[in-house]
Amino acid sequence: MATSTPHAKAPTRHVTRDIAEWAHACAYDKVHPDAIERAKLFLYDSFGCALGGSQQEDSEALVKYAKAIGGAPQCDVFVHNMKTSAPTAALLNAHMIRAMDYNDIYWKQDPSHPSDIIPAPMAACQLRGLGGRDLILGTLIAYEVEMRLVEAGFPGVREYGWHHATLTAFASPVAAGRVMGLTPEQIQHAIGISGSANCTLGAVTAGKLTNMKNTVDPMSTRAGVEAAMLAELGYSGPEHVFDGKEGITHVFGHSGNRWDLSILTDALPTCTKCKWRILECGMKSFPIEALSHAPLTAMMKIVKAHDFKPEDVEEIRVEVIARAADILGDPHKYRPDSKETADHSLPYSLAVGLVDGMVTPLQFKEERVLDKALIPVMDKVKVVANEEFEALFPKYQPSRVTITLKGGKSFVERVDVPKGDPRDPMTEDEISVKFNALGEPVVGKEKCAKLRDLIMHIEREDTLDNLFALMRP
Repeated sequence: MATSTPHAKAPTRHVTRDIAEWAHACAYDKVHPDAIERAKLFLYDSFGCALGGSQQEDSEALVKYAKAIGGAPQCDVFVHNMKTSAPTAALLNAHMIRAMDYNDIYWKQDPSHPSDIIPAPMAACQLRGLGGRDLILGTLIAYEVEMRLVEAGFPGVREYGWHHATLTAFASPVAAGRVMGLTPEQIQHAIGISGSANCTLGAVTAGKLTNMKNTVDPMSTRAGVEAAMLAELGYSGPEHVFDGKEGITHVFGHSGNRWDLSILTDALPTCTKCKWRILECGMKSFPIEALSHAPLTAMMKIVKAHDFKPEDVEEIRVEVIARAADILGDPHKYRPDSKETADHSLPYSLAVGLVDGMVTPLQFKEERVLDKALIPVMDKVKVVANEEFEALFPKYQPSRVTITLKGGKSFVERVDVPKGDPRDPMTEDEISVKFNALGEPVVGKEKCAKLRDLIMHIEREDTLDNLFALMRP
């Protein structure tokens, strides 16, 4: 097992070169059919999230910003009838996918949302006049590199106080560079350009949350496209950005912490029988932070199975792993004043789920988040770290919810695998329900149906023009 420590001698051949050569050699006709089908399902889910995300205030603000600064009309922007530069289009489209915190999730040593990177190969496709097959390939590469990155640090960068957008900056240039047809050397430099310049503080998901919570990862996607474009022009970046002096494994490799760099390169898929990481990624059935899904699922099972009213409840005890308690149950999460904080709040998600009987995008409208009637219900939620659950994570996301009524009666439910996990995956029809709920208010029922057919057969598309046309009202 290859590991990296702060004082290890720099290798003569860097990890960036291995990744770059693998990506350069990737070809659509060498991909396992199951991976292709899974990629299309993630495209379908992600584009539905983008339609819903386009209606968020922060998304509208970013579009106004992009129009104000202008840019070469290189690539399309979802929903809006506009073209802008490839990096800016990647930012806007990635933010729409991310804006509702409703897109995919993969959590190992670090969390990640690989679909945030899809707009990088998408922008590259439009730069080169390419279509669905190249978008699928770029998506698979993005997922492969991103998911390996969140497995490779022990502990992950989140435990140091950094955000996983730090890792996305290393993955996005690989996907963009491959679709653009860069040489291995150019892809290697693109990784160095983007990765060295984009380390993101975990402050964006700590305490009171702001618009930046959903923006930092799209910014890293933009950085990857920009880096690929610079590398094509001969711009250089540090090839040792992973494994050399003051590279990521040096910077984060202190006090006994380590990186297993072999995870980034061992058994990279190269044939039609090889397994791709995308098959292990999950989707979200609720528009909330990933570690909230299991406890919310557990509570909703109790609510559906027993006949009681919210006012009958004395306490909702929620047992989760320590990091979930830290992220989702800190004091500010008991008084959310924005959608960004509410969808990262266990007290809010469980309270609104108990009162409304559902948790959908409607529950994160400003007027609902600020409804003071929910405060007494949130105060009934007690978030507790369960040490026994720690050993089961990340293979499982164990959560136990105990609802105690005022008369003393209690109901208990435990969930280890939330809906959307690869072990309980969302089907195309289930994704369709989610897609239509998000998309019909934006583009209408007819276009949603056409989008399903196009996306699930996107390999037939020679360009992405039809996709963007249907994604407009």
